[in-house]
Amino acid sequence: MRPVDRCRVFRQLHQSGCFVMPNPWDLGSARVLAQLGFPAVATTSSGLAWSLGRPDNHVPLEQVLAHLRSIANGVDVPVNADFEGGFATAPEAVGANVAEAASTGIAGLSIEDSTGDPSHPLFEFSLAVERIRAARRAIDKSGTGVVLTGRSEGFLVGRTDLGETIRRLVAYAEAGAECLYAPGVRNNADIAAIVNALAPKAVNVLVGGDFATVAELADAGVRRISVGGALARAAWAGFLQAAKEIAERGTFASLGRAVPFAEMNRLFGSE
Repeated sequence: MRPVDRCRVFRQLHQSGCFVMPNPWDLGSARVLAQLGFPAVATTSSGLAWSLGRPDNHVPLEQVLAHLRSIANGVDVPVNADFEGGFATAPEAVGANVAEAASTGIAGLSIEDSTGDPSHPLFEFSLAVERIRAARRAIDKSGTGVVLTGRSEGFLVGRTDLGETIRRLVAYAEAGAECLYAPGVRNNADIAAIVNALAPKAVNVLVGGDFATVAELADAGVRRISVGGALARAAWAGFLQAAKEIAERGTFASLGRAVPFAEMNRLFGSE
């Protein structure tokens, strides 16, 4: 599927109903998720960073762009990019980086408003809005049709003010974001308030644990569900359990529960 067609399909997914967009951390996990029938996948900054032996938000732009090309060119479904904070502070620089990302074959990307500074964890309101507006201009200029998601990170950085989160998301929508996202919001009433405030815009909800079902979120009007680094954490859980058993007990019982070799090979097209 051509990148322009993937963007068209991805945009259509946001127009009605609710879909799950899981987050692979490498090409192999992306291909398996596509085989399982998910209509789109999204990268995860944390999952990628851990696979490279780094903490989240510590992978440089060029390496992230190469990762986006690998995933987008390696699966037939649309790929949304976790583009962190745009790898810059100034709106103009964010726009330039978004333009590069849009050329990798992705169908969507998100820009968040967290700063990484614990004393001032969110960008000042007007600057945050201008950063989204710059991303919108860059995408429009690229002619790719990439879907822009605006993220407000307050609930992840200790600023759990629903009113402020909604104010930011509404402003991001007005600045050109087509999908809105407040990771960390888990309360059904809060999710419903966000959906209602932003209608008819699409809202993404992050599910990193067992607090809701697809049906419940769909009933609340959520259009898109992602899991962030949760699948990577689940994979790491199995790895750590097996490795710790070997290191601490000298036994190998956990390996007996592993996916069989032949099944793994079949997933990637080899007998």
